[in-house]
Order: sequence, then C-alpha cells, then structure tokens
Amino acid sequence: MTSFKKINTKVYARTGPELTEDNIYWKKYTPPVLVKEFGPIDYIDFSPVEPHYFAVTCSVRVQLYNPITKLVTKTYSRFKEAAYGGCFRKDGKLLCVGGEEAMVRLFNISSNSMLRVFSGHKAAVHRVSFTTDDLHIASFSDDKTVALWDISSEKQLISFNEHTDYIRAGAVSPVSADILLSGGYDKIINMYDARTNKKIFSVNHDAPVESLLFLPTGGIFLSAGGTDIKVWDALTGGKLLAKITQHHKTVTCLKIASNGHRILSGSLDRHIKVYDAGTYKTLHTLDYPNAVLSIGISAGDETVVAGMVDGLISVRRREEDTKDVIKPKRKKVSYRHAGENLHVQSIDVVVQQEVKEIMSKHDACLRKFQYSKALDCVMMNYVVNKTPHVTVALTQELIRREGLRRALAGRDGKSLINIIRFLNKYIGSIRFGRVLLHVANVLLDVYEDHLDELSEETRKMFTMLAQKLQEEEQLIVTLTQLQGSMQMILSSAEISFLPAIKENQSLEPSNAAQTERDIVLNIV
Repeated sequence: MTSFKKINTKVYARTGPELTEDNIYWKKYTPPVLVKEFGPIDYIDFSPVEPHYFAVTCSVRVQLYNPITKLVTKTYSRFKEAAYGGCFRKDGKLLCVGGEEAMVRLFNISSNSMLRVFSGHKAAVHRVSFTTDDLHIASFSDDKTVALWDISSEKQLISFNEHTDYIRAGAVSPVSADILLSGGYDKIINMYDARTNKKIFSVNHDAPVESLLFLPTGGIFLSAGGTDIKVWDALTGGKLLAKITQHHKTVTCLKIASNGHRILSGSLDRHIKVYDAGTYKTLHTLDYPNAVLSIGISAGDETVVAGMVDGLISVRRREEDTKDVIKPKRKKVSYRHAGENLHVQSIDVVVQQEVKEIMSKHDACLRKFQYSKALDCVMMNYVVNKTPHVTVALTQELIRREGLRRALAGRDGKSLINIIRFLNKYIGSIRFGRVLLHVANVLLDVYEDHLDELSEETRKMFTMLAQKLQEEEQLIVTLTQLQGSMQMILSSAEISFLPAIKENQSLEPSNAAQTERDIVLNIV
C-alpha cells in the first residue's frame, strides 16, 4: 500500500539586496546607544588622536564625549548664543568653534581654557576649519564672506566676499593650506587661492549648498544640497564628474571614511548612505529614528555618530565578534564501574528512533475526499496570515482534482467571507495571482445566481472583490502601454543609429555587438 502524497507547497524566498562585503562590514556595529541633547545637533567632529573623543556642537555649548563610555568628559560653554561647527585640529590639541555671536573661539583641549577670540564677522559663523599647515583658521559666515585668520597674532589675513547669500558650507584643501572652498545659499560654490587673494573658479550646484567635502587627494570635491550630491574636478576648473541622487530629502552632511575609500552622506530622510569613493555607487544604508543633521566617524571606522534634528545622538561602535572565536572542545570522560583494567568488551547499541510522519488536517481531509472541509482548514487565520502559499497550494490541488467547484459551493456567512477576504488580499500578488484569478472566476460562477440570498456583509465583500479586479485590470493596461512605449523607443533608436552601426562593420563581431548595445542603452 503506497503512502498518501501530500500537496506540493512551494515556498518562495523573498528577494532582498545582494549580501556584499560592505553590507557585512557596516553591519558589524553594536546596537545604537542614544544620548539626548537640548536642541538640534549642528556638528560632530572626531579627534584625530586617541582616545578619539568626539565633539558635539549643540545649542550654546560644545561637549566632548568618550566613544567607549558614551559619557561627557568636557564641556565648553563660553557662549551667550548658539555655537556652530566645533572642529579639531589634526594634532587633537586645539578646538575652534563658530557661533551666532559672529566670532570664532579657539579652545585648548588639555587645559579646557579659551586661547583666542577672532572678531570681525558681522553675522553668524556656521562653519570653521583649520588649514592644512595648522597655522590658520578659515571661517564661513552668514555675512556672505569667507575669512582667513592667523592663530598666533589673532588677526584677519584675507577676506573674500564673492557670495550673495548666507555661507553655510566650507572646506579647506587637504594638500594645500592656501586653497579654500565655500558654498552658499545662493547655490554657488567658490574656490579661492589665499596666495593671490582671488577666486579661482565658481560652479553652480543648482540648490542651496549644505555641505562640502574634499577627497584626500585634493583634486576632487563633493557638494551636497537639495537631494543631490555632486562630484567636481578641481583641477579642470570645476568640471562636473558625477551626480549622486540616492536621497529623497535634503542632504545635510558629508564625511570621508575608511581611509578615504568610502563617503558618508546624511539626510533629512533619516538615512546615512555609504558610497564607494572611486565609483560613487551606493554600498550600504544606515537607518535612524529621525532626520540626520550631522555625522562623525572615527579613525578606522571604529565609531559612527549621527546627530539628529530632535537632539538625539546615535553612537554605534564596532566591536569584535565573539561568535567567530573557536572555543576548545572539552574531552568527554567515561567512567566504567568494571574498572579500566578489566577486559570487558563494550558494545554500544543504537536504537533507531522511529520518526512518525504527522499528516496535516487538510491533507487528511483530501485523503477522505472531503474537499470543502480541507478548504476550511487552510482558511484559518493562522494559516492565511503566516503561510498563504499552503492555501494556494491546496486550491491548486482542488483544481487538478476538479473539486474546486464542489469545495466552494453551498457556503454562506463567515466561511464564504473568509474566502473572499483571502482573494482580496492576495489576488494582486505575482506569486498567487494566476491561481487565485481562476478561483475567483469559479466562485462567481457558483454564486452569481444566488447573490440576493446572501447576507449584506457577503455582498459587500463581493463588491470589494470587483473593485480589486478592476484595479488589477487597469494596472495591467497601464503596464502594457508602458511596454509598448519602451519597445517603440528602442526600435526608433536602432533605426536612427543603423548607419553608425554599419560604419563599425570593420570591427570584430564581439566589439560591434558591444557598440550597438551601448548606443541603445545611452538613448534609453
């Protein structure tokens, strides 16, 4: 006697993003530790030297946090109004901070004292930065000017006033102490040379500039504004190299990571994106509970800190994965009552455990040809919600046995409502649509002459099913029209560029095919 063959339930794996080395790398951070501050987090900067404290500029103070304990170690509160853009010098000994008071303050990290105050701006200073030689400070102000200050004499050396609106972004070249970059709300990015006291060139970002970033080589810089990040070549007078459009809200900050091989961007869309610094492709995404205003990342990518608009600071720290450590196996010691020196043969008898195959309720009903009862079993809430593929597989089996009409007939009330509700929920699914469409047709054939006899709730469910089918029909028509339009575009592209393809007949066959494909792809 042969065993009963169960229904074939195909489990479709959910499609997800391809797991890459970068995905694995950026997921090896501990769960975020959230620290609450008062007011939006304007700027975050990590000390270049160990223990890599990070400075958080928020409200009327700058606080230094320990990345391991996540506790405040020092506080600088010599501000009457809001502080902006606290930035470390590359030796980690000095910290410069702008502010709403139109001044730049310089603090000594070790003694916690204020060393210098640079006065001369007429409006708030939102961004400040040390130059590469560590002898000067560049400041970018709402008074539409960029200034260069001498640290030792506390004097302003140069001032540039090329902008027509607030300057909220600035950067200094990592290879030259004389090259400055400023971005304003006038959508313009200017590059200056402090040796000639002149502007080198200007480029238009087409949106108010929120952040600027030089790559380590100094020949390429990035600008963030609106939903776009643009990549410019500084050596060719500001040639646009690439445009990154991965965010759907304003990009607020940019940072370099992984020793210059990766770029981070934060946005009001609550995401931080990770890009390859060579190809500018998106490699990973970090999610946050609120809009991101600032990012900080320590040397070696050990700690990632994000500041949000509601005053939350998210600290993620990379730690060693203890799961990868191989633990030594313990030796099993066997104790024998007979003693170790006795010549007793030990026989291990292995008793095979019989695994009983448990048949599911719907399979048991199918075996007895109880089709209606089998359908009721797979229409239970826990089956429909967790394993809908089992329900669809049973309907396929009923179709194969020509028992679907019999299983659907003679129903009223809750059992019929459950079937229609299942159809409404999954008939638009790519996996189940074809089978469920057949079920819907059979259901309508069975009950079309008895709709008046059904309850009001059941008739409402049939109305919802009709609306769902109309929506699916409209979607199919729209997709068919789109497919036809794409085919026309591709056909016209092939016809238009046929002469160009004929000229390349002298090429090798593989090269000619590649050229034709590239032409069509460029047109699309």
